[in-house]
Amino acid sequence: MYQSVFAPGLFSGQVIVVTGGGSGIGRCTAHELARLGAHVVLVGRKAEKLQAVQDEITADGGQASWHSCDIRNEEAVVALVQAIVAARGRIDGLVNNAGGQYMTPLEAISAKGWEAVINTNLTGGFLVARECYRQAMAAHGGSIVNIVADMWGSMPGMGHSGAARAGMVSFTETAALEWAVNGVRVNAVAPGYIASSGMDHYPPEAGAQLRAMRKTVPLGRFGNEAEVSGAIAFLLSPAASFISGSMLRVDGARPQARMGWLMALPDAAARQRPAVREFGGFHRAVVPRVFQDASGSGDVSK
Repeated sequence: MYQSVFAPGLFSGQVIVVTGGGSGIGRCTAHELARLGAHVVLVGRKAEKLQAVQDEITADGGQASWHSCDIRNEEAVVALVQAIVAARGRIDGLVNNAGGQYMTPLEAISAKGWEAVINTNLTGGFLVARECYRQAMAAHGGSIVNIVADMWGSMPGMGHSGAARAGMVSFTETAALEWAVNGVRVNAVAPGYIASSGMDHYPPEAGAQLRAMRKTVPLGRFGNEAEVSGAIAFLLSPAASFISGSMLRVDGARPQARMGWLMALPDAAARQRPAVREFGGFHRAVVPRVFQDASGSGDVSK
């Protein structure tokens, strides 16, 4: 079963929506929240992926359901939240995780491509959060965690995503202020370089660049999905009851790396010290293909 560091039953009786729950960080987070007692509502565009994650959670003894939805469509999002409230009676938490981008320089991004990324990573997240607030949380409170990205100092090669993620940070701060009156907290988590299945969508020629990125992380490795999920669970929990409008980075101090600083990376022994040892709580985690060694089993992201 999922090896969460949080107390069993932490979210018992709660209904928590996880968008982008069919893969990657969303899938991992859904597993952890279900392990902690929540009924997890998986949201995404591909029914088969959502069904597969529901089957995994059920097999592990948790509770989950799913709804297929294109979060870029306002009418579809309104209907989605109506359906969730009708089926479950309430929404206590939202993990606004759905997103996506592709690698390309700014001069090659078309208006259509720009809008697709903005609509997925910013507008869609806004619509889901707004409807969860309007239809459920305004009446009884709740907690929202928006997933952004390591865009501090820009995202060269993915400028459309950087713009959307920066907008979501601003939205987080505004919503935290406006919705506090009804007992709703709104925070964000910014994953850095995470060895997630999302990396399998990048072109093969990006493999060498992706594998080399760990050398720019002061802790000397990629993070994993469970290390992001733990931050999300904390912000949803009562331990974060006075935290709102904040952004929690999960990135191994990568944005602090500076040109001119001769950064020494920790060796394998240092990376095993208790304070920084990789946390691998997700029992169903799969190494992204780009980090598999020639045998297909080893992990070269460490």
